[in-house]
Order: sequence, then C-alpha cells, then structure tokens
Amino acid sequence: MRKLVYIETTIPSFYYEVRTEPEMVARRHWTRQWWDEERHHYDLVTSLPVLDELRRGQQPNQADALKLVSGVPLLAVPDAVGGIVDAYIRHHVMPRDPRGDALHLAVASFHRCHFLLTWNCEHLANANKFEHIRHVNYLLGLWVPTIITPVELLLWEEGDEDDETR
Repeated sequence: MRKLVYIETTIPSFYYEVRTEPEMVARRHWTRQWWDEERHHYDLVTSLPVLDELRRGQQPNQADALKLVSGVPLLAVPDAVGGIVDAYIRHHVMPRDPRGDALHLAVASFHRCHFLLTWNCEHLANANKFEHIRHVNYLLGLWVPTIITPVELLLWEEGDEDDETR
C-alpha cells in the first residue's frame, strides 16, 4: 500500500529556497533530493490553504513554488476541519497564530494521511509536541499522521510500501 503524504507549504518553499545560511542550504538540498528522487514512491496530496499561503507575500521563486505543486491533488477542506482546528487551539496543540499550522494538521488528520511533510519544526515536526497531538487526535477520534521532514523520508527501500509500521 502506497503511503499518502500531505505536502505542507514549507516543502515547495524550501525547494526554491535562496538563503545561503548552511541550515537553509541543507534544507533545500534535502527537499530537492526527496522531491526529485523519492516522491514517486508515495501518493502526494496538498490543500487549497497551501496554495493560498504560497500565493501570499512576495518571496523569491513564488511562481516556481506554486508550479511545483500544481499537479498535486487537492484534499477537500470540509466544515468539519474548522471544528478540528478550533479543538487544536482550545487544547493548546497549536497557537492561535499561525492558524495555518492547525489547519494543515487538521486536513492531514481528517483525510488519514500517513505523513504530514513539513519543515515547520516549531509547531508541527516537533517530537516534544507529538504526544500532545496524538492525545488530542485520539480524543477527537482522528487519525494521527506522522509529522516529518523530507530528510526522514529519504532512502526509500524496496518493500517499504508493504511495511505498515512505517
């Protein structure tokens, strides 16, 4: 079974990252490596809120980042997702601002994505937050996606699609 990967806003952003600090260069490298060499092993999805975030502001390579995800299927954002976002904020899973982080987690959870792929290590891909996210999703009766960075999905191996623990 192929794993479903929710592509969060930071992934196309880092694919076209232009900052020269070593951390930013490394993130760009790992993002490009995963996107170019590994993504075909997964079923990718994203959402309209990701596209909206990419359209906001004036960052370098904005059009390229949008084009990168233009062919990725969009998940619906039904009204129930708004209630999930409110629950995340009420239970202090995510701060009120930025509300987008709670929205991405809610969409990925609602649609039972195996992975939420992100470089947001403060509010999403943060091991210190995972138990809280898991607990609140359990209370809400929701699937708990594994929230990870591209570097954690590198080096896909034959047979991984059959591994239900991954």
